[in-house]
Amino acid sequence: MKRSYPALDMFRLIAAALVVAIHTSPLSGLTEAGDFWLTRVLARIAVPFFLMVSGYFLARGNWNGTNRFLQKTLFLYAASVILYLPVNFYNGNISGLDWVRRLLLDGTLYHLWYFPAAMLGVLIARTLARAGLPAALSVAGVLYLIGLGGDSWYGICTRIPVINIFYNGIFSVCTYTRNGLFYAPIFLLLGAAGFRLRRGLAAAGGVLALLAMSAEALFLRAQNVQRHDSMYLFLPLLMVCLFSLLLDANAGERKSFRSFSLLIYILHPMVILLVRGGAKAVGLQTLLIENSLVHYLAVLAGSCGLAYVLCFLRPARPGAKARAWRELDLSALRHNVHVLQSSLPAGCALMGVVKADAYGHGAVTVARTLWRSGVRAFAVACLTEGIALRKAGIRGEILILGYTPPEEAALLLRWRLSQMVADAAHGQSLADTGFPLRIHLGLDTGMHRLGLPADDYAAISALYQRKNLKVVGIFSHLCVADSLAESDIAYTEAQLTRFYETVAWLRAQGFPTGRVHIQASYGVLNLPEQQSCDYARVGIALYGVRSSDAPVRRPLDLQPVLSLRARVTSVRTLAAGECAGYDRAFQAGRATRIAAVSIGYADGLPRSLPQMGGYVLLRGKKCPLIGRLCMDQALIDVTGAPEAETGDIVTLIGCDGPEMLRAEALAAQCGTITNELLSRLGGRLPVVAR
Repeated sequence: MKRSYPALDMFRLIAAALVVAIHTSPLSGLTEAGDFWLTRVLARIAVPFFLMVSGYFLARGNWNGTNRFLQKTLFLYAASVILYLPVNFYNGNISGLDWVRRLLLDGTLYHLWYFPAAMLGVLIARTLARAGLPAALSVAGVLYLIGLGGDSWYGICTRIPVINIFYNGIFSVCTYTRNGLFYAPIFLLLGAAGFRLRRGLAAAGGVLALLAMSAEALFLRAQNVQRHDSMYLFLPLLMVCLFSLLLDANAGERKSFRSFSLLIYILHPMVILLVRGGAKAVGLQTLLIENSLVHYLAVLAGSCGLAYVLCFLRPARPGAKARAWRELDLSALRHNVHVLQSSLPAGCALMGVVKADAYGHGAVTVARTLWRSGVRAFAVACLTEGIALRKAGIRGEILILGYTPPEEAALLLRWRLSQMVADAAHGQSLADTGFPLRIHLGLDTGMHRLGLPADDYAAISALYQRKNLKVVGIFSHLCVADSLAESDIAYTEAQLTRFYETVAWLRAQGFPTGRVHIQASYGVLNLPEQQSCDYARVGIALYGVRSSDAPVRRPLDLQPVLSLRARVTSVRTLAAGECAGYDRAFQAGRATRIAAVSIGYADGLPRSLPQMGGYVLLRGKKCPLIGRLCMDQALIDVTGAPEAETGDIVTLIGCDGPEMLRAEALAAQCGTITNELLSRLGGRLPVVAR
């Protein structure tokens, strides 16, 4: 059975140790050739690995986290530049344009080149990725080959005069081709590709690539043609195989390893100075400096110690699973996207409804996953929700299904949001703002909530005459599509008739209708395929649940995405007759073991849930809620789970062992629907995705 680890985060530590080796040459006192292979061949996998990890995670978020990555990297670079200013002053390395060049391209100290390279490389990689991965990798590969000619293959390539002139021009701008233009993009994009090879193939390929790269490096060294030794022909192939093995073994994460390895990378040159200065001060130069292996171990130990101290001193953040949290199964969400999209006719795409924080699931996390699953249109309830998605980097169509006052029309334009028109007056007031706006024309076909009456052709055509409004969609909402009662089915069919008659009239008049959509979740589950629609606005079904357990015509294989969990905070035993909770609402009829749980009505649960027969799952067993639900706490009877203890995980929605507590069942207990129950889940519940 394959064993899994947080392999990516664990390998960060190995990579950091290899970087320290590059700058301390641990085997130089034992074998020059061995030290060359260790520091100039094997250790050259460290920086490409760091870049590939960045590319992998940025691409998983569709490069939406690029700005945040750039801000963080710039901050770290600025802090590092300031940290090493005394060293640069001492070495006399701060002078005019050369300082600016090194600041922008080469790094102000020998290891700081990574930060400007990573920032420029990410910008280039993101730009190239828009053309598709094959094209992006091709361009990045060409850049890498150009860089290779100015690095380890320099002496051979520059034997041709015109190529020598070319590289002289490059080196008049930057010191090395190991930078953000030639070096970083290929590894960022290889990480973004996340190639998954069979384990045996990856292992064999990695060994062969390492052997080939070793032979390449030794050949070039023998020819004395290397200007630098960071770039080899076989390095990208080696990294593909290595990264595939790490992805195959990777499970979970260790965020502390990320900070720890980063600090080792930044701090180790300072520790080198401290070790050398300290050794001279106490007369241990022979042991701590001249003995290369001991010198390396001392620097590595000092760097780890200093990194540990800084990590320890950094203010800690509360753990996401310390109290209560929403747990998302993103594989279930991706599965639901596939099932729903497959149920739609050709030409009809999903519009993911992520209003109300994606029905309590976390709008940003959900929207990013939907985008990676091919969804390109989203619906929200209000301007604030739409702006939040844009700020998180979500692209594509974002439709506001609720009212936006004309006073805020400028924000619709600023954030590239489409607006539903609530009625004729709303449309006119939006047009009067003078801003060119994209609108979806809402038609009232019988729900009588929002939209222009579907048969008011004069009012509808008047909106088309307003030059500031561009109709990019037309839709309606079905009010009883969730019911299979004959009268409700007839009402839904009448709504559909009104809607399609208006669409047909608009097209006959030459008015563009844009994207047509009328189905919501129950429109997909209960109606025949709507061949004339471009979108299906799916909300609650996207999250693997239905509003209730009422039957549907097309039951789809949807999987619940959300689990709701909390912690046991205290366990005690009540004697018969003792009371617990507010108003002494619970009285023990026998010796009863009870537990406090760290969740309450401020997190979105109904206060009356215990009185409605609510229960939780603990260690795979059902435990009833008792007493009054408090703002932040709940009480449960754990007499039937005698092994329960403080710190145990309690499940309020989701699976625990063989038992499952469905959101539909919980909503029914509370006399409501899952839409309300899930949407009420409070913002203080962190979202933990898996």
